[in-house]
Amino acid sequence: MKKLLTLLLTIWFLLSFSQDRKEIGNTFIKTLLVDKNAEKAHSYFDSSVAGQIPVEQLKALPEQLQGQIGALKNVLEVNNEGNIYYYYTEFEKTKLDVQLTFGENNKLLGFFFVPHKTFEKHDEKTVLKIKSDAIELNGTLLVPPSNNKKRLVIFVHGSGAHDRDETIGENKPFKDIAEYLLTNGITSYRYDKRTYSYSETFNDQSTVEEETINDAVNAALYFKNLPDYKGYEIIILGHSQGAYLMPEIAKKAQVSKYIFMAGNARPLQDLLVEQYEYLHSLDPTKVPAEAVQEIKKQVAFLNSSKFNLNSLKSELPLGQSAAYWKYLKDYNQLNEVKKIQAPMFFAQGGRDYQVTEKDFNLWKNTLKNDKTAVFKFYPALSHLFIAGSGKPSPKDYEIKGKVDEQFLKDLIQFILK
Repeated sequence: MKKLLTLLLTIWFLLSFSQDRKEIGNTFIKTLLVDKNAEKAHSYFDSSVAGQIPVEQLKALPEQLQGQIGALKNVLEVNNEGNIYYYYTEFEKTKLDVQLTFGENNKLLGFFFVPHKTFEKHDEKTVLKIKSDAIELNGTLLVPPSNNKKRLVIFVHGSGAHDRDETIGENKPFKDIAEYLLTNGITSYRYDKRTYSYSETFNDQSTVEEETINDAVNAALYFKNLPDYKGYEIIILGHSQGAYLMPEIAKKAQVSKYIFMAGNARPLQDLLVEQYEYLHSLDPTKVPAEAVQEIKKQVAFLNSSKFNLNSLKSELPLGQSAAYWKYLKDYNQLNEVKKIQAPMFFAQGGRDYQVTEKDFNLWKNTLKNDKTAVFKFYPALSHLFIAGSGKPSPKDYEIKGKVDEQFLKDLIQFILK
């Protein structure tokens, strides 16, 4: 069985989205496992990976499955996380997920058999779609059934294509925080990030305004203009990139309070070099010296006079466009944060190797004369605000945990103050 679960292909997926994928996946599974038409099934793969999957291997698969888990009986349920679709499938001897990863033109980039992944089913009463520019944010609104403290917290994600829970490995920090707020009489709204649900709207002309800022602002304005929330204090909570961009969000949203969780006070490109060097020191086989030199070269180019809006993505960090980096180069969060005329809460974990105490101290020093700014440092917490021990590493994110209770208590105190 173990062989079967690791069979076939591991490949990182390209970003795209389509309403037709559910049915395409169903047809692929039927073609391969019921009709046993390996040639036709092979045509479903993207040309970039088709050569790595011999037709003969596909032909042998139904027989292998028959011997180990029996014939396919039914697809029970289909769920997805971005471009990865999970077909919960019943075989004669077991149930598991057929995991399909889609790329451009709805072609397959990945095909696995994996243990069943459970997806949370949202009650219709908690689902709330908010229009933001040309899209709808798909989110969850949690309202206390009693003891409502008339506070509403809006969550803003870190970098990457995150769902509403900010799922990272086995952890869901936004879900942990939202549920804790709920038990303390505090309403919250968290939504799937635009690059998670609508990746096709993000292009080479897009910046963090389209990626993060505009959606956070539009969510805040939605509730500010809703009669049901008249008299509420609206608070925006940003984690990592969300905290980094909070001063710009605050300029446009103008809400009651702001929460900065592990936001970088230094330029993003400078943090990248630091992160790569740290990861190289942990395991040179995973982050080789060549990768460190390449990121240093890209950052040096970005910081030089040679950089302009015509610069190639290949010359720039993270493969992001020149327009994306131009916005961030022009953005100075330490200057902008001084303009916020509302209470702010800054939280930082001591085991965070992505954003560190250096950044925390820069925020603190910049706002040393602001009596409403609160600063809390938690030595044992990671970038996800989950307690751990030992030398921090990416492996921390693979260990299931919960957001730290002391941090949550401090958060409640600030929100209700």
